[in-house]
Amino acid sequence: MPAILPIAGFALCLAALTVVLLVVLRPRRSAVSVDRRRPFGDTSRTALGSLTDSTVAVLERTVGGGPYSRSKLEDAGLRLPPSNFLILVIAAAAVLGLSGLLLGGTGLALVLALAAAVGAWAALTVLADRRRTKFDQQLGDNLMLISGGLRAGHSVVAAIDAAAREAPVPSSEEFARIVNEARIGRDLEAALADTAHRMKSEDFAWISQAIQINREVGGDLAEVLDHVGETIRERGEIKAQVKALSAEGKLSALILMALPFGIALMLMVVNPQYLSALTTHVLGWVMLAVGAVMMVIGGLWMRKIVQIKF
Repeated sequence: MPAILPIAGFALCLAALTVVLLVVLRPRRSAVSVDRRRPFGDTSRTALGSLTDSTVAVLERTVGGGPYSRSKLEDAGLRLPPSNFLILVIAAAAVLGLSGLLLGGTGLALVLALAAAVGAWAALTVLADRRRTKFDQQLGDNLMLISGGLRAGHSVVAAIDAAAREAPVPSSEEFARIVNEARIGRDLEAALADTAHRMKSEDFAWISQAIQINREVGGDLAEVLDHVGETIRERGEIKAQVKALSAEGKLSALILMALPFGIALMLMVVNPQYLSALTTHVLGWVMLAVGAVMMVIGGLWMRKIVQIKF
């Protein structure tokens, strides 16, 4: 049995690599449908290609609104289809699970496989938070671009379009989305409010409200945006000070949360029998459940301490 495990591991890794190459890294489809490009049907499709397309279609239907949905990927700034990202997660979970099986047994394999799925979700969350942070940091300069376009005589949509061409990512992407939605007939206030909700930006919500009020009662919108931009820049300075003062507490919280998992992983690799009592007796499972509940309570408590709202 031990001699078969390396062979099985190599075969599984090779299968995962094959799936990634054939499904995830395959050429992107054209914007023109296949029916228009090939009116007489696709005669060059192979059995493997058909199987790949069927697998991707099934994954597209089943991913839905889960943790790897299209909206979550867009918030993180990724342009991958949800099915492709899910295949990457499955391949990573398979490789890590097999590595854990070879190194420490079934327990380590399950932990590493679960860590791949949780790590992918955590990576999307971190990328989305970083993208939103960049959007907030760029908002003051983008307001200057918009107000400058308004003073030059452009409309609100034209000024936002000009800012989209000049602003860096991710502001350029979000402003371009607002302009495109307005051009196809969506109400501008709804597009602005949706962007503020998607980016979780209170500052941009203020901008949306200022534009809405100005369109209802009139006035100099450029001057209003200048005042809003000045307020946003002052709040940004306060946010930076709070972030610097709370950095030590956040780092301590991360270390305390990661320490039990790191020690458990080290013990599984060095001495797998040491922690076997926790998974072979009922009392051990009870202790693991109590420890998990206490970890969740402690994590929420520390998050509440270091997360300052103003």
